Amino acid sequence: PLVSVNLLANAGGSVLRSEIVGCIKMRVYLSGMPELRLGLNDKVLFESTGRGKSKSVELEDVKFHQCVRLSRFENDRTISFIPPDGEFELMSYRLNTHVKPLIWIESVIERHAHSRVEYMVKAKSQFKRRSTANNVEIVIPVPHDADTPKFKTTVGNVKYAPEQNAVVWSIKSFPGGKEYLMRAHFGLPSVESEETEGRAPIQVKFEIPYFTTSGIQVRYLKIIEKSGYQALPWVRYITQNGDYQLRTN
Repeated sequence: PLVSVNLLANAGGSVLRSEIVGCIKMRVYLSGMPELRLGLNDKVLFESTGRGKSKSVELEDVKFHQCVRLSRFENDRTISFIPPDGEFELMSYRLNTHVKPLIWIESVIERHAHSRVEYMVKAKSQFKRRSTANNVEIVIPVPHDADTPKFKTTVGNVKYAPEQNAVVWSIKSFPGGKEYLMRAHFGLPSVESEETEGRAPIQVKFEIPYFTTSGIQVRYLKIIEKSGYQALPWVRYITQNGDYQLRTN
């Protein structure tokens, strides 16, 4: 399962909008054409089979690959299919759920006598220590006429991207429960620039392997074949950013 987190939060830390868009991708190398069955912790299924109190998720906007037998799913929520060879997307879904920001960014912007501006940015990972976010990219908007950039950071590297009017702070590996700091300093040739421009939100990109924020679980992946068919199913969870934006003051 691959999960993308869409999130918009204000500068005070309140989440204004959040949803999870997920998909289950498969890579199949099986001889013959065996039928497979996938079991998820699907709320509708759990309630219909009297397991309502178990941890389950309410899947919305479910879309399946053409190999899935839709009539079976509509009848008893069984996901049954004869997979094509190789890699394909078995299904996609959406969850309307409240997500707390997995990576939170605080920024303080100080202007000095209309000639320079300083950014102090704190990045904080708000997931468990045993998980690690990879290839984190924090995109901080700056005025379009900013020049002579200088950076200091406790981790990762920082570069000015004038084509995006932004500073990009890249952190290759960001463990859970950590906090990092970055300072950026720019000259500002014009007086008015940002007062009239308004401020775009900070954007964050990341990928957290072996981590699910949606609560979706693959309960089983079975091969329905009479002749003692041997195979090893392997499941990996990944959570990544979707449209992930944090407003600044």
